[in-house]
Amino acid sequence: MATGALAQERVPAINIDTTTEAYDPIRYEAAYIIAEKWRELGLEVNVRPTEFSTLLGKFYDQQDFDAAIVGWSGRIDRLDPHFYLGTLDSRATSLGANNPGGYSNPKVDELFDAQAREFDTEARRDLVHELQETYVPDAPVIVLFYRDEVVAYNNTAFGEMNAMAGEGLYSEWTPMQAQPLTDRKTLRIGGPQEPDNLNPLASTSVWGWKWMRLYYDRLVRLTPDVEPMNWMAASVEAVDETTIDVTLREGLTFHDGEPVTAEDVAFTFGYYQAQDYAYFDAYLAPVDTVEATGDLTVRFNLKTPSASFANIALSQIPILPKHIWEAIENPGDLTPEQIPTVGSGPFKYASYNRGEIMSLEKNADHFQADDIAVDGVEFVIYADMEGVFTALQTQAIDMTAWRMEAGQIPLAESADHLSVVSVPDFGYYHMTYNTRRAPFDDVAVRRALTKAMDRERMVNVLLDGRGEVGTSVIAPVNAFWHNPFVETFDFDMEAAKAELEEAGYSWDSEGRLVK
Repeated sequence: MATGALAQERVPAINIDTTTEAYDPIRYEAAYIIAEKWRELGLEVNVRPTEFSTLLGKFYDQQDFDAAIVGWSGRIDRLDPHFYLGTLDSRATSLGANNPGGYSNPKVDELFDAQAREFDTEARRDLVHELQETYVPDAPVIVLFYRDEVVAYNNTAFGEMNAMAGEGLYSEWTPMQAQPLTDRKTLRIGGPQEPDNLNPLASTSVWGWKWMRLYYDRLVRLTPDVEPMNWMAASVEAVDETTIDVTLREGLTFHDGEPVTAEDVAFTFGYYQAQDYAYFDAYLAPVDTVEATGDLTVRFNLKTPSASFANIALSQIPILPKHIWEAIENPGDLTPEQIPTVGSGPFKYASYNRGEIMSLEKNADHFQADDIAVDGVEFVIYADMEGVFTALQTQAIDMTAWRMEAGQIPLAESADHLSVVSVPDFGYYHMTYNTRRAPFDDVAVRRALTKAMDRERMVNVLLDGRGEVGTSVIAPVNAFWHNPFVETFDFDMEAAKAELEEAGYSWDSEGRLVK
């Protein structure tokens, strides 16, 4: 249509991709809350609930979306700001990488690199704060809310069940610390989602990695207090800012009995670098070469200084057995039946019946085995959180892997055999705009749509107040790195309309947004 000499076109319809109601009613309802207000702005909006693994594939692997509601879990390694800031890096926009929305800002990239190289903690914090101030006004990724992690366990079956900030009970330490209180020594965990897969060179979901990290080991682990602890490594020494020497423990073996050597470590890092698998790019970016300098000694040569490499990257890359993986040219193409499951961790892979149950058994040959009281771990898969909660009530499982819904919490608190634990989360649910597509390639539209999100309603109604409206990708609970002075985008429909008008948008006779 035309008005005067200026041709006007309606802004194209928008699809919001989110999870199904059964998988996560919070994200599902949040999508409809957002769609309602966006329609008031004159947009045609379609909400598309999608099965979780399919949603992740569309979002990461295909980048086939307009706007999507997904989440980043608050794993302990992510208390360091490097990972979340890396989701804004324009070099992480390839398929499968952590910036699927395609956001690009040279200043953000510059600050991201600068904070990674800065070893002075106070100076690094200043850079991290400046990066948050720089990206937030562009509104590429909107943190909807930070949600409290409220979980529960059966206190008659297990003790020493210690929740971690961001991880809840389903951390890598719970199976290693839990103390059986009955003759049954297998810890049973219930959750609403199985892994996207168990391929350490293809999985992009927390459900895959929380399971695999029990049977794959890393050079370093982060303690429940988020302190780096040498694990497979007997020592980690910085020769200089770009050279790190690692010495392995003696006597490490893979689950098939083969010894773990420096060659396995060097192979693992080189293999990850060579593959088209972007999930670990933020951790591997500083690495130039990795070389075995002895049977148990490895040298990491970095391209640039990395303030977080020794503690964070070394705690996340699973060490693979070279004698198995070196013959696999295209690991991303492996079928589920072809995926190797041999690690060197404190638990061994036992079985996996898709849609039903996953099982691990304790690795009696692990250096930590004497301190592990359970004899195995089972993860029981349910269709939704209602099924998980029913299993917890009937003692079919011992703990929840996923936060409970608001209505389930008082029921759990009233059950004598259950203990409820609440910890803050430094992960978040977010709305990511695909900045490659109209209208999200226009920062004014992104800003307007963000102002038209009633996130207070999401927290107060959907979360029953157990959370906080989002601001930055660095959560407030991570106080040292969080910048509390970034733009907040408070809910304001008039301000949203004004933002659009100032950018040259208007409304046609049917109330549809045009430019």
